[in-house]
Amino acid sequence: MIRRLIPAVAVVAVLAGCSDAADPAKPVGDATPGTLRVLAGSELADLQPILDEAAKATGISVKFSFTGTIEGAEKVAGGTAEQGFDAVWFSSNRYLELVPEAQKRLGTPTKVMSSPVVLGLPAAKVKELGWEGKRVGWSEIAAAAGAQKFTYGMTDPSASNSGFSALVGVAAALSGSGSALDAAKIDAVAPQLKQFFSAQTLSAGSSGWLSEAYQRRARGEDPGAKVDGLINYESVLLSSPEPLTLVYPSDGVVTADYPLTLLTSASSEAREAHQKLSDHLRGADVQRKIMETTHRRPAVPQVQPDGQFTVKDLVELPFPGSQSAVDGLITTYFDQLRRPSRTLYVLDTSGSMQGDRIDGLRQALVGLTGADESLAGKFSRFHGREQVTLLPFSSSARPALKYEVPQDDPRPILDQIRNTATSLDASGGTAIYSSLRGGYDVLRQQIDADPDRFTSIVLMTDGENTGSEDVTDFQLFHQGLPQNLKGIPIFPVLFGESATAEMEQVAKMSGGKVFDARNRSLSSAFKEIRGYQ
Repeated sequence: MIRRLIPAVAVVAVLAGCSDAADPAKPVGDATPGTLRVLAGSELADLQPILDEAAKATGISVKFSFTGTIEGAEKVAGGTAEQGFDAVWFSSNRYLELVPEAQKRLGTPTKVMSSPVVLGLPAAKVKELGWEGKRVGWSEIAAAAGAQKFTYGMTDPSASNSGFSALVGVAAALSGSGSALDAAKIDAVAPQLKQFFSAQTLSAGSSGWLSEAYQRRARGEDPGAKVDGLINYESVLLSSPEPLTLVYPSDGVVTADYPLTLLTSASSEAREAHQKLSDHLRGADVQRKIMETTHRRPAVPQVQPDGQFTVKDLVELPFPGSQSAVDGLITTYFDQLRRPSRTLYVLDTSGSMQGDRIDGLRQALVGLTGADESLAGKFSRFHGREQVTLLPFSSSARPALKYEVPQDDPRPILDQIRNTATSLDASGGTAIYSSLRGGYDVLRQQIDADPDRFTSIVLMTDGENTGSEDVTDFQLFHQGLPQNLKGIPIFPVLFGESATAEMEQVAKMSGGKVFDARNRSLSSAFKEIRGYQ
């Protein structure tokens, strides 16, 4: 079923150059009466006005700390979540429930709202595809994607639930078995999945940033190539100021049901607060307000979905029945199915990086070679088919070190990258912009030889530029680049005494995003960036 979307009230914009919080998943303080400390998915930030009103009505305040689904599952499973939080609130508990150590720490869940993950395309594109007023299934969508009849953006399935749900949904639908996915079913539909993901030209670590990047490109505010559509939460697509048509696959979707879930370690006071807040949020008037302001569907039967939801009865696709099946699907997505990545790391190895800072950089890079065995770490490693280039710099750029990770036997190349990372040393000045400019010479050659990749630049520096070229010189250089180079996003990492304003300027001109590592580890920032590569 296809539904035409009239532009709705725009979501709060996340500017291209804005930096992340220092540590978005840190605990939010000690337990206090009347406060529920919640580890949550970042898309719930739009509920804050509802929660502010709830605090006035119930006396219960919510303190959010945001993280990704898999990282959150790891915190719950490892017991660290219960040290600083009373509850978790993700778009779904499905993955957490597959991890035994996480599942046993989950207490009472209360479903507050729901939103399916669907495809949004401009009306003209839907008409061109012959889908206007027609029911289409995932196999037809995958065939059109494989024929390059449209492009789309989707979040990283290891970092964001909307991408994860899309991956599970299309795989389950294409398998056609009606039962939970396993390794054999995934292998059987891999050719169709590869077709489908060949049309993905935009990735992001969060649903909100993905939507904003899509809109900026549509308006010509970002230099990246325009993308036809998005796979995202229905609520995000309904909030988009860009007019879209929503495509609800006839063979089913995966729906986020947003369960506000107590941890088993929660105190009696927190349990009472959870119950009181849950009852308030599921009240009919509040459910209507959630529906009207966040474009999510109500969770209680006495409140019916309003006219913005023209497809009321959605088919829910089966979810994998084991953690190994889910992890295998995500690994296959990165190593085999999606367009491969090309990443250039422009790395400050100046004298100010001596000591703990250069050690932190070494550890961050080594973690990406597979040394980080955490749940989130194993998906953020360098993937099969990925091109990785390290460009260390100090007073000038050093020779670029180029690697391509094989799909079938990645370990020897990953070990080479690891050895290079551990041998990095610190000395000299900080020629940021001449070194960054030199990186484009490397990328130009690589793109000419193999253009069909996700390409990005990570710029890590701990200080202000001391080279002869400044940010204005780089901006002039960037403006003169051909489109295939100008549209490469740059992801600066703030570290030490980085020039924040300049790094934000570099991110904005390239359609990238700043990541802040001044009050957290470089490893954490580098892992987060992987969701955008």
